Amino acid sequence: MPKLTDIKKVLVIGSGPIVIGQAAEFDYAGTQACLALKEDGVEVVLVNNNPATIMTDENIADKVYLEPLTCESITKIIEKERPDGILPTLGGQTGLNMAVLLDEAGVLEKYQVTLLGTPLETIQKGGEDREIFKSMMKEIKEPIAESLSTSSVDEALDFARKVGYPMIVRPAYTLGGAGGGIADTEEELRQIVKNGLHYSPINQVLIEQSVKGWKEIEYEVMRDSNDTCIIVCNMENFDPVGVHTGGDSIVVAPSQTLTDRQYQMLRTSSVKVIRELGVIGGL
Repeated sequence: MPKLTDIKKVLVIGSGPIVIGQAAEFDYAGTQACLALKEDGVEVVLVNNNPATIMTDENIADKVYLEPLTCESITKIIEKERPDGILPTLGGQTGLNMAVLLDEAGVLEKYQVTLLGTPLETIQKGGEDREIFKSMMKEIKEPIAESLSTSSVDEALDFARKVGYPMIVRPAYTLGGAGGGIADTEEELRQIVKNGLHYSPINQVLIEQSVKGWKEIEYEVMRDSNDTCIIVCNMENFDPVGVHTGGDSIVVAPSQTLTDRQYQMLRTSSVKVIRELGVIGGL
């Protein structure tokens, strides 16, 4: 693999089509990444099959490919462009999934492409595998809701009978909560789990106690390869948990109703989480 100082051309993977009103952060972050790379003299190749974004404007990247975000399509682009590095972490779940697929297909090794930013192990294990994430949180003594990772509808129903409703269903490796939902009854849970298993590329869902109605706070954290962490900001959702934060609700930054003790507690938790995950970049 080339050294970071040898990287002269980078392939940036976008998020593809998104729901109107949601995920504008992918376009903003991706655009800023392209501009920052160009400012450092790096040639930027962008693949993002969504023309309704700023990052696909011809002045943002040196070359823009409006091609399908599939392993086969991106492999052809890599074969043609021969980038030194690939940056998948600005394309949301789609970009992360593509990084995993390209590595598993041997494409990154074959063409000697360096994966920039968050390590592949973090993408595979810490960020999206719900069971591993649950175990990691227990290791650092961060509280989590009672949950179960499963590929079985019957197992999910048995767990819900023991823990009680409502239950929330989170499919593994999906974008924007696709296939998930909140179930108040056994029949609803049966249908949502079945749907979630269909949407999850690894046929796995996380069933957990719902915290619908709780206050929802977000912390934006950055970490570099030297383990330096900073809190960019914290945000408080206008609506409680259960109203989708990306497109159906708004957030206020900074938070307005936390005491200083609560703010510092959550700040400490955020730094512990990003360090345990090993993320290099934003979380």
